[in-house]
Amino acid sequence: MDATAGLTGDLGESHDHGQGQKLSTLAIGAIGVVFGDIGTSPLYSLKLSFAGPHPLALDRPHIFGVLSLIFWTMMIVVTLKYVFVTMRADNQGEGGSLALLALIVRNTPGKRWTSGIILLGVLATALFYGDAIITPAISVLSAVEGLEVASPSFAPFVLPLSMVILLGLFLIQSRGTARVGRVFGPVMLVYFFVLALLGGINIAQDPSVLLALNPVWAARFFLADPVLAFLALGSVVLAVTGAEALYADMGHFGRRAITLSWLWVAFPCLMLNYLGQSALLLDNPAAIDSPFYRMAPDWARLPMVLLATCATIIASQAVISGAFSVTQQAVQLGFLPRLKITHTSAEAAGQIFIPLVNWALLGFVLLLVLGFRSSDSLASAYGIAVTGTMFITSCMLGVLVTQVWHWRRTLAAPVIGAFLLVDGAYFASNVTKIPDGGWFPLLVGLSAFTGLTTWADGRRILRARLAESSMPLETFIGSATRAVKRVPGTAVFLSASTEGAPPALLHNLKHNKVLHERVVILTVKIVGQPVVQEERRVMPEDLGSGFHRIVLRYGFMQDIDVPAALARSGACGAPFKLMETTFFLGRQTLIPSDRPGMAIWREKLFAWMVRNAESAMEFFKLPPNRVVELGSQLEI
Repeated sequence: MDATAGLTGDLGESHDHGQGQKLSTLAIGAIGVVFGDIGTSPLYSLKLSFAGPHPLALDRPHIFGVLSLIFWTMMIVVTLKYVFVTMRADNQGEGGSLALLALIVRNTPGKRWTSGIILLGVLATALFYGDAIITPAISVLSAVEGLEVASPSFAPFVLPLSMVILLGLFLIQSRGTARVGRVFGPVMLVYFFVLALLGGINIAQDPSVLLALNPVWAARFFLADPVLAFLALGSVVLAVTGAEALYADMGHFGRRAITLSWLWVAFPCLMLNYLGQSALLLDNPAAIDSPFYRMAPDWARLPMVLLATCATIIASQAVISGAFSVTQQAVQLGFLPRLKITHTSAEAAGQIFIPLVNWALLGFVLLLVLGFRSSDSLASAYGIAVTGTMFITSCMLGVLVTQVWHWRRTLAAPVIGAFLLVDGAYFASNVTKIPDGGWFPLLVGLSAFTGLTTWADGRRILRARLAESSMPLETFIGSATRAVKRVPGTAVFLSASTEGAPPALLHNLKHNKVLHERVVILTVKIVGQPVVQEERRVMPEDLGSGFHRIVLRYGFMQDIDVPAALARSGACGAPFKLMETTFFLGRQTLIPSDRPGMAIWREKLFAWMVRNAESAMEFFKLPPNRVVELGSQLEI
């Protein structure tokens, strides 16, 4: 697959996101957005290790073994891998699978293994969509199920109430989340404080539980019962779901703020809670039905349900916003067709809403809740997408440290090897969940991967087919300008390629038999960095005889506005006056054929995606009354 075009570009300046804001303010914001997912893991992670598909005995060796695994997983996967290593791989301050992919490809041009790395990055992105569907469902369900602990009479209301909360969450997305986001941090601070408080109270009942932090207990667990210990990894890893968010949300808060929040708030509070749950189970094994809520006194359980539900809504919001962000990056980098993207905030560029993604997620989430009906059942579907993404990140990290950072092999081998070993073990354990529900995120991931790669391959083939019938621009200018009448004004022809005469220009001359006084061939190029500064946006070239070529460069996190960029550019001589400028767009009707390229079903899928993509006029913010579309048919 050749999709490197959108991933390469200049290595621009590094940006300190959040600059000008206090570190403490950013850290509180990070607690609200970044740690929502991992912060709600105590609701179900420890419980499912003992009451899940492969139950364990509720005795000291097993409780200490699981607790030791949770602690050292957080240390190795979250603290070492993500906080201290992965978050240093910033693409102008931005993180996430696609940002990491763009960073590697841009700094290793022409390498033979580039296509393989691109496929890994795309696969990680595809798996994220599976995670984005399951996280809201399992988080909200697990919180609302606390009503059953408060009073069994509430049991019939758990499912409908969960669906109402989820429906409301997705319905408010179009209004923007800026106002709600202001309270995320304080609410999650209270939530983490309560986690630590309840954990501390229960630890005081049996301080010996602190001994479980010794890795010897995890080793003993594997030596005593290796099969059950291996299967238990599938539930233990639920304690670190959301770790990818540390890296993906780095652009919003910065590495320092996220590191501070994790080391001083999230990590200690989470561990205190897991220790408290374990102490409770040692004293009262019957509390395994809901150790998270059983830690609280009876009078506090309903308030705890309310607080936990708020936390899970926040965690779900972070994942939904992440799905919007990832989709926007995929569109900009050429892995998805143009989609309608609405900006919900005039101040924050990252506040976006994508209707298609929102309603698709809602539909799948409600189907999941209705199909699985409980958080325990959903846990079988949860984890495989997360661990798959984590393993792919470790693979890409290995390429980064050896090929871009040029670490010595004596350092890179043990560090990356340890990450791959841990992530590989967790992924292998989650593979056993496939028959019980793990197939769902894999199915979603496979569907997303097919769509992403089909669009990228289809665009490559489409460019090749257009190039076959194109004319060198120099030849066109030399032959057309001598015999064709020129009319006043400016014609801007949008072209995906920076070579040859675009089809719209040829069709316009063929049918209208005129050329404007100023003809501009315009290409919008998305480079492999998040932001391109304004002064480096426009790259003009005077081709002579009133012809000009302009390349507009945007980062993959930026909004595209062609008229605004042209108005500010001052390129091509006279200023661009919108009422004297006509934008010409080419629209191809694709006809699947048996020509070499893709399988016929993928060609039909690509043709369908082209037909349903948002129009270039809306995507590039072109004025409707100044646009002319010229259509043609093309076999692919």
